[in-house]
Amino acid sequence: MFKISITIMLLLLYSITVTAQEQNQTNTQNESESFEKRWHISGVISHTYIGSNGKGNQLFVPSWGLNIGYRLNHKLGIGLHSDIRADNFVVVRRNNNEEIERKYPLVFTLDALYYISNSLVLTVGPGIEVEQNESFGLARIGLEYEYEIGTDFYLMPTLFYDQRFDGYSTTTIGLGLGFKL
Repeated sequence: MFKISITIMLLLLYSITVTAQEQNQTNTQNESESFEKRWHISGVISHTYIGSNGKGNQLFVPSWGLNIGYRLNHKLGIGLHSDIRADNFVVVRRNNNEEIERKYPLVFTLDALYYISNSLVLTVGPGIEVEQNESFGLARIGLEYEYEIGTDFYLMPTLFYDQRFDGYSTTTIGLGLGFKL
């Protein structure tokens, strides 16, 4: 019985290894075909979660984004992400509990893009939130998934976390439509 179990386990391990090698060859071909188009441009519709709006309430604010990215190689890229929060809201500054009114703030980030796979992208970078009363520097980390539709278009669910320096934090979830050039 022990020999049969070992034999079955070895056969399963061998079949998984062979399947993984075939999948790796297919992924490499798809990556090289997809990599020929280095520029990625997308529009994103999203909602931004703000933990506290100063009155103990949690708040979701609609936002729109425009993302432009350039793939340097198969694993790395650089991107410019811009978002506008489509509403006025009040937030609480973390260090002194001061309430700050935000009127349609714009967020710009310059992100390093790391392609975990051909479709899954980790984004990390510095940015700034610009608003008429006060601007904040920020740091962003996020994930994007590029689900290809045909050869040039893709759907892109996104998830970002922004931490403003001397300010507040937000989490943004959205869905974008992109185009490869």
